[in-house]
Amino acid sequence: METLIKAILQHVQLSPEEIAVCTSFWTEKTLEKGDFLLRNGETCRYDSYVISGVLKAFCINEENGNEEILFLAIDHWWATDITSFSKQKPSIYNIQAVEKTKLLQISHQSFQKMLKEIPSLERYFRIILEGYLGTLEKRIVFNHMHTAEQKYYDFLQTYPDISSRVPQYLIASYLGISAEFISRIRKKNKSS
Repeated sequence: METLIKAILQHVQLSPEEIAVCTSFWTEKTLEKGDFLLRNGETCRYDSYVISGVLKAFCINEENGNEEILFLAIDHWWATDITSFSKQKPSIYNIQAVEKTKLLQISHQSFQKMLKEIPSLERYFRIILEGYLGTLEKRIVFNHMHTAEQKYYDFLQTYPDISSRVPQYLIASYLGISAEFISRIRKKNKSS
């Protein structure tokens, strides 16, 4: 809980009483490698903050059966289907543990109650959503305007922690390129 409170306090002020109230709404959950946090068709009942571990969010491409990675989440990141959670409607994707993952979770009902009791948390979650939206916008632009090689190098520079912990094929899927292409880039760099 300490890491989440630290993250919140970077953006908003909370009194000791508000911290105690905030803390009371969250529960811990551990996923083993391969466990699902959410499956396509289920309603996302919890907002999840990653204490430690790695999660992947993905859809299955109906044409070829491949996983299409939507996002990757590591320590101190959020892993939630925002639309499913906020609207309490079925999710269109899966979230699965890539390695053993510890989470802090809050139910939809508790989340609403927490925001009512601690209004300054609305600002914190707005800031988080704005950051997420900015990341999505950048990804759309990069997918349309840059080469596969540029996308890969940008990913390595932007997310060095992810690239050192996640298998190459997941990064390739996230970037919309083949794992073989990444292998060629890496091989080219070693020989340079």
